[in-house]
Amino acid sequence: MTHFGIICPTGSHLTSCFPLGFELQRRGHCITFLNVVDVQDKILAANFRFRAFEETGFPGSQVRLADRIGKLTGMAAVKETIKVCEQDFQIILQKAPAIIKTENIQALLVDQCSPVGGIVADFLNIPFISLCNALPLNREISIPPPFTSWRYSSTWGAKVRNQTGYALFNVLAKRVRRLIDEYRQQWKLPRYSHPNYNFSQLAQLSQQPVEFEFPRTNLPPHFHFTGPYHNSIGRENVSFPWEKLTGQPLVYASLGTVLNQLLPVFEAIAAACVGLDVQLVISLGGGMPLETMSNLPGSPLVVSYAPQLELLKKAVLTITHAGLNTALESLTHGVPMVAIPITNDQPGVAARIAWSGAGEMIPVSNLTVARLRSTIHKVLTQDSYKAQASRLQLAIQNSGGVDQAANIIESAIATGKPVLRSTT
Repeated sequence: MTHFGIICPTGSHLTSCFPLGFELQRRGHCITFLNVVDVQDKILAANFRFRAFEETGFPGSQVRLADRIGKLTGMAAVKETIKVCEQDFQIILQKAPAIIKTENIQALLVDQCSPVGGIVADFLNIPFISLCNALPLNREISIPPPFTSWRYSSTWGAKVRNQTGYALFNVLAKRVRRLIDEYRQQWKLPRYSHPNYNFSQLAQLSQQPVEFEFPRTNLPPHFHFTGPYHNSIGRENVSFPWEKLTGQPLVYASLGTVLNQLLPVFEAIAAACVGLDVQLVISLGGGMPLETMSNLPGSPLVVSYAPQLELLKKAVLTITHAGLNTALESLTHGVPMVAIPITNDQPGVAARIAWSGAGEMIPVSNLTVARLRSTIHKVLTQDSYKAQASRLQLAIQNSGGVDQAANIIESAIATGKPVLRSTT
């Protein structure tokens, strides 16, 4: 059996790795999460082994992101996210090699958003698999950058637009790219000429079903759309006042657990639902105290945290920041969405929600109560949105999920060869 190390950001990325780690552990493999000390209790509670990069005082990405960008949107938030990531990457590059050697870790599972994990694997000459716990970061000229809400188009003009977007990101992330180049040179590894080369040459796994991705033409043959892995593993038990549900159609609203300190957005959501025959449930994700929401229009049911998977079983609509986890969990239950993307890859997820027909998107910069109310009414009353959400629900059911992902990982490690996706 193999001893796997898992390197990923904190927050939803960590939660996404738990079901996969559990399945590999169930098959007899050993799993050790390598992360910041802030998430130690969460990982140990999920019954995984844990090693911290820093034993004291280094705050986790989620904590620092919430502090620094909880009230930011758009490119301002993207810039701050990149700064936080650079600090994380430095710690990983400095500390991970010694930990991996000490723990006798034989292979790595590396989130695409922590690409330096692959560099560590190359340096130690151990295999690694890439995990897409956000939108795939594999660049294609016909695919808009994830931080944009641009519509998919195969036209020449769209490709020029996309190329400009990627060039902008290169400028913003130049310090990260320089850090990666410095360590590859220091460790006598070849310098990569393209960001796509940072990802595994054995297997790359996305939690999306292929039907929820823009048409791709240049993905490597070892890239797999496995569908989501989410379940209750590693999630805290959250109390919820079920007795306060009225039996009206349930609209569930959440802005996630990091970029969730935008009071005007919550106010707009509450006001937009006034007069509709629905019950609005708002989860704050710990971003603000409940008292902040005491005067919201329409008296929605507001909680600090919600049992999201259980609520989605009852929901007729999700109003979401378009985090990939919430989007896929909604689609798993056939729930259409109204997306209000804030930053990072959320605009790209929202664009896919609209492109797939499973919902509509309103950029946070264009949000008004009237527009939101009209969009909510449209998605609730037009059958096509529910039909497309159900189509994607079936696609997820048929995508393979955690079993397929674990099979691919085991095959790649056992053979040392790329695991190619089926062309049938």
